[in-house]
Amino acid sequence: MDKNNSEYQPQIIEPKWQKRWEEINADVAPDFSGKPKFYNLDMFPYPSGAGLHVGHFKGYAANDVVARQKRMAGFNVLHPMGWDAFGLPAENYAIKTGIQPEISTNKNIENIKRQMKMAGLSYDWSREINTTDSEYCKWTQWIFLKLFEKGLAYESELPINWCPSCKTGLANEEVAGGLCERCGAKAEKKNLRQWVLKITAYADRLLADLEGLDWPEKIIEMQKNWIGKSEGAEIKFKIKNFDSEINVFTTRPDTLFGCTYIVLAPEHSLVAQLQEKIANSQEVEKYVAVAKQKMDLERISEVKDKTGVCLEGIVAINPTNGREVSVWVADYVLVNYGTGAIMAVPAHDARDFDFAKKYDLEIIGVIKPREGDSQLPYEGAGVLVNSDQFNGLDSLEAKTKITEWLALNSNAEKTVNFKLRDWVFSRQRYWGEPIPLVHCDKCGIVAVSEDQLPVRLPKVEKYQPTGTGESPLAAIDEWVNTACPKCGGKAKRETNTMPQWAGSSWYYLRYIDPQNGNSLVAKDKEKHWMPVDLYVGGAEHAVLHLLYARFWHKFLFDLGVVSTKEPFQKLRSIGIVLAEDGQKMSKSRGNVVNPDDIVKEYGADTLRVYELFMGPFDQAIAWSTDAVRGSRKFLGRIWNLVADCAKNEKSSDEILRHAHKLNQKVASDIEQLKFNTAIAAFMEFLNFAEDNKNEVGKDILERMVLLLAPFAPHICEELWQKLGYNESVFLQSWPKPDGEMTKEKEIELIVQINGKMRDKIKVSADIAKQEAIALAKSSEIVQKWIGNKPIKKEVYIKGRLVNFVI
Repeated sequence: MDKNNSEYQPQIIEPKWQKRWEEINADVAPDFSGKPKFYNLDMFPYPSGAGLHVGHFKGYAANDVVARQKRMAGFNVLHPMGWDAFGLPAENYAIKTGIQPEISTNKNIENIKRQMKMAGLSYDWSREINTTDSEYCKWTQWIFLKLFEKGLAYESELPINWCPSCKTGLANEEVAGGLCERCGAKAEKKNLRQWVLKITAYADRLLADLEGLDWPEKIIEMQKNWIGKSEGAEIKFKIKNFDSEINVFTTRPDTLFGCTYIVLAPEHSLVAQLQEKIANSQEVEKYVAVAKQKMDLERISEVKDKTGVCLEGIVAINPTNGREVSVWVADYVLVNYGTGAIMAVPAHDARDFDFAKKYDLEIIGVIKPREGDSQLPYEGAGVLVNSDQFNGLDSLEAKTKITEWLALNSNAEKTVNFKLRDWVFSRQRYWGEPIPLVHCDKCGIVAVSEDQLPVRLPKVEKYQPTGTGESPLAAIDEWVNTACPKCGGKAKRETNTMPQWAGSSWYYLRYIDPQNGNSLVAKDKEKHWMPVDLYVGGAEHAVLHLLYARFWHKFLFDLGVVSTKEPFQKLRSIGIVLAEDGQKMSKSRGNVVNPDDIVKEYGADTLRVYELFMGPFDQAIAWSTDAVRGSRKFLGRIWNLVADCAKNEKSSDEILRHAHKLNQKVASDIEQLKFNTAIAAFMEFLNFAEDNKNEVGKDILERMVLLLAPFAPHICEELWQKLGYNESVFLQSWPKPDGEMTKEKEIELIVQINGKMRDKIKVSADIAKQEAIALAKSSEIVQKWIGNKPIKKEVYIKGRLVNFVI
């Protein structure tokens, strides 16, 4: 290759290779190829804006490196892409722009797809899916019908989170800090008719099957905490002078003798039932009304200033000792967790302690630490005191003993509770999958026949939400009015639509068999490709999407549709890319960096290399245009090195060693998703090669280009051709490092005296123990520290250190 023959011009070579890859179907994954499979998945985007910004490409570029390297390593790689196109994000964009959702969504998809191709992302576009396509929607509705058929989808009027801006109901998971996660408006409570999915039926399995998944520990914990399994006992407190009782769930029955008051959630049915007997009922009613308007998270997070009202005239009886305890209503107790009532033990719970101090309530200590004194509140384990016949028992043992004792008189039973609530599934919006049910006065709620799926959205002029609690669909009589599938009489369609989470809860399965008109996915193809081997996406989906997808997958497993209990075996989260000012990129702040501009000026390979080099994959990092220029310069130097050294016949042993070490490092770093350190290794190798150009032969250049190809595919295709090869670089085998070449010839040995480092010496990597000790002793610095003192012990750790104990 003649250096003067051409300069590195990414704007010319990149479109050329993108066109070539498309012509030869370079990224298409055939089914049952005979090669080992690797299902490599990106979380698909909402096409809700005018396009992607550079932050989106961090994950896409990273996963593309994995996909390309795996193909070269002999795997049949399924690396698909599609569009999460229904739901609030797409509809809000349509409302903002005044363009029909279908038109604006398709326009956005077209633009984002162009950007992805521009970046050289090697997706199998033959498997492209769109959650709004009628054939896709058909199978989303089919899953809902199966849930309905099995009793896991039910209708209920219940208090839900309501966004006054988006004018729709929100699942608990869609409210953060009391605000709608989509628009930031303060959410409210509102009673509405809703469709709900019984995700709680799968709570145990959702928790248990987290074991064995290769997921970040933080996300595992977030899933566990959201599911919130608690093992304890349900205790019955009788209400004095009434034929009623309060059921309380507690994880600490060992503290029951220390219970001095009971707290009910404002929504607890007993508050209304006992209203006429409550002396201060007006005060209670006023408090309850205010509490019901607060979000659950808001209620439980106000730790330091708990409020409540005593139900005057209402007294409960502690079943352990007959002690009378007051009954309160307080908003920090939630009706949908446990029984909606708690027993308060202020001596052993910080929240109860603060409340008791505020309202001057009795505090009785019943647990003492095994050693020493305790300060109240004491929340640890210990020995029971002030607990009658249970005094002296270990608190862990007492949990069982007290529960069993109370159970003899039907006052308690062991039970398990979950924080997880059923999934509020319906939305009062237009842009979503229609729920395939009809309401018939004669037959009740009836499922649409499977052969009539999909139920399509009607074309409408007005799609804006009404804010009345009804979907805009409710006003379209010709669509709403239909025949009952069961009796043929007059009926009305369900007008609520599904949330955006519906289509994204199973999309990974449709990639496997996107054209199948007879079933959701063919059994043999599903068994071949599942589970997903690597799933990459934003940490913001750690609870929402992952929990819902796991629930649907387990349901499909029970139906025999899928062969695995879990959908995503390995999960990795991307750290966000911040703007140069260190803030989150957003149009409102005017700090968004458009990838089109970067590619136009520097090229797609530069964009890819910089995104991968800018910092650790899973950590947030600020964008730097100056650093982008550095990545462009790096690729130019690679280009020039090949031009300068392509005619050199043979590489020196030293260069070979460096190349094989690079090979070993890059392969290991890709496996661990440490892309920034892999590129740093390339840069270090390039520095060494440039300093020793006469020792760099064509064999080294070939290995370097092969190793760099997944990171910078366009330039490497061009360089591979210039090195004399016609076939694509991605049809070559991934190079393997020579183990002998990667061994260090010389290492640095630390020399310690009494565990403190005093010197470092260079020795042969395969040095024997006695020789290493002898060389360490001969060091002048070591001799100075040892002097005439006798050496009591000599410690040698191969390849690391010598320690003399004196």
